[in-house]
Amino acid sequence: MALALALKLHGVTAEIFEARERAAVRRDPRVLALSDGARQILDWLGVWSGLAATAIETIHISQRGGFGRTLLRAAELDLKALGWVLPASDLIAALDAAVSAAGIVYRENTRVGAAPPCVPGTPLRGQVTANFALTAFAEGMVEPGAGTLRDYGQHAVLCNVSIAEPHRNVAWERFTGEGPVALLPLGELYSVVLTCDDRILDEVKALDDAAFLALLQQRFGTRHRFTAATPRVAYPLGLRYRPDPVGERQVWLGNAAQTLHPVAGQGFNLALRDIWELAQQVGAATDPGAPEVLADYARGRRADRRGAIGFTDLLIDGFASDFAPLKHVRGAGLLALDLLPPLRAFVAKRMIYGARAWP
Repeated sequence: MALALALKLHGVTAEIFEARERAAVRRDPRVLALSDGARQILDWLGVWSGLAATAIETIHISQRGGFGRTLLRAAELDLKALGWVLPASDLIAALDAAVSAAGIVYRENTRVGAAPPCVPGTPLRGQVTANFALTAFAEGMVEPGAGTLRDYGQHAVLCNVSIAEPHRNVAWERFTGEGPVALLPLGELYSVVLTCDDRILDEVKALDDAAFLALLQQRFGTRHRFTAATPRVAYPLGLRYRPDPVGERQVWLGNAAQTLHPVAGQGFNLALRDIWELAQQVGAATDPGAPEVLADYARGRRADRRGAIGFTDLLIDGFASDFAPLKHVRGAGLLALDLLPPLRAFVAKRMIYGARAWP
């Protein structure tokens, strides 16, 4: 939906093909952490102003049982917020409304295959291939055999929790030997992403609220006291990406091009930057699916994609061990980052705007 809106703003006609029912798309239980760069793109698309998002003014990064921590602050970059948190369903509803208002054709219950274009006139029901100048696969996942796959052997357990004291718009990224824990301010609550080893997933899912809160408290520490939790959902974690996101009159972006670990919250933000650049390239072209147009797009996205993929993968490997000497090295790195404002600003800008630090 975001891609179709971006293309329309560049004068390019697009149609949406959705494998699910349109109403089912809105029922997404996840919570999104959007960078301020993503907020600017959504504002350009005309969907931001009506959204009730919670600002992230500070990000606290630390490791359990080790010294060193880093604070990233919006004020240091003269920003109102480093990022924003909102339910995915709210953003989907706003995008859907904008698509309808723009008169963009939306075909639900229709799956488009990645095969060569079919003969014109194929009925648009079930599994079809589309005879378009360019087909963009903007949802789903990287298919087996189409790219690089890595299974982290973990699930993300998601829920919202009530807290005893206000969050003061601080987000937390807490690294532990069992995996990272993220707390994102959402209204008066925290949205939780608790990484859980696959071997104990069933045990964690079976915990009642009190036992789960005790586990979360043990993993996170005592800087916040958790008082209640909503029902939990779990998603498998892995790294999947296409080395080349383009083909013959085809392009893959978002999760169809790269699926990342949620640590550092880069996945959807990277997808919106994919959309921003693809719409620019296509909007300036006579033939949107021409090989040179797609090659320019792939070349322009290379540094940002590689940077986000490598950064998230490095964080998982670098903070995975509780080996004491390695914890000291990590702590020294966090302390150095906290003590060097130019380096801290560089890291923050790359997280917000990507490799090109747009705008």
